[in-house]
Amino acid sequence: MSRRLLPRLVLLAALWPAAALPQAIDLSQGGPVDVTATDGIEWRQAEQVVIARGNARAVKDGVTVDADRLLARYRQPPGREPAPGGAAEPALGGSSEIWRLEAEGRVRIATATDTARGDRAVYDVDQAVLVLTGRNLSLETGPNLITARDSLEYWSNRRMAVARGGAVVVDRENDRRIAADTLVAYFLEGPPGTAAPAAAAPRPRTPEGTEVPGAGRLDRVEAFGGVEIRTPTEVVRGERGVYSAATGMARLLGGVRITRGDNQINGQEAIVNLRTGVARLVSAPGARVQGLVVPQQAEEARPGAQGGGR
Repeated sequence: MSRRLLPRLVLLAALWPAAALPQAIDLSQGGPVDVTATDGIEWRQAEQVVIARGNARAVKDGVTVDADRLLARYRQPPGREPAPGGAAEPALGGSSEIWRLEAEGRVRIATATDTARGDRAVYDVDQAVLVLTGRNLSLETGPNLITARDSLEYWSNRRMAVARGGAVVVDRENDRRIAADTLVAYFLEGPPGTAAPAAAAPRPRTPEGTEVPGAGRLDRVEAFGGVEIRTPTEVVRGERGVYSAATGMARLLGGVRITRGDNQINGQEAIVNLRTGVARLVSAPGARVQGLVVPQQAEEARPGAQGGGR
């Protein structure tokens, strides 16, 4: 049974539109899907679903999905519904389209540049969004690693990842770590022909020589709740904030604390240059910026912090 159904599953997504360039973890673009499994493949025609069990693998246009169990839901496009009593098998291979892919158990989704992991994954083809849940959630894209406790979403069309619950973004390229209750990370597309910065590692490229979109180029991170930004020399905390990987600038609001060694400065708002270590703190109306400077570290701390009231 599995031998007969396997080639049919390869044809299942043949009608998806072709992509102009490879993309990171994007199953909404063109190309057939090749599915294999050690424990067989089951086709439930009435439910319009195909299930692969045991070391299941789906490969499509440079994206590989590995899991204990894979489930592909398909449908008939408008105007292509088979006539009553018509054969279901030709409809599956000739006019059906996958609208949802589910993976369960030791899920790993990988491309040449990105890898996502979790216990369970659901990919909505219409919205081009991947949702990971379970334990040890992670998304590794280029030099960046994103982890979360509750859920991890990846919106391929928007080049955006949303991490919820104990969320962490590690910017390995700049040796920075951003943590918060919720993090929203945005990535650069990498326009065709754009050269990589001289100090950065070469970016993956297509056979035509253009950069692969989704090569891990972090643009910015928006953080909400219990925000903490760490570098080798300082820790910046606040209630919400925005971090720019390109400029190395961070803006934090709400109960801001900047700690460098034993030195600490507090305020309601801060703009921090993580490259130079220069920080400007602003107090709440009617309040003053507060700081604790240890004498032996005063010379080190003085050039890096400036305060101002309103």
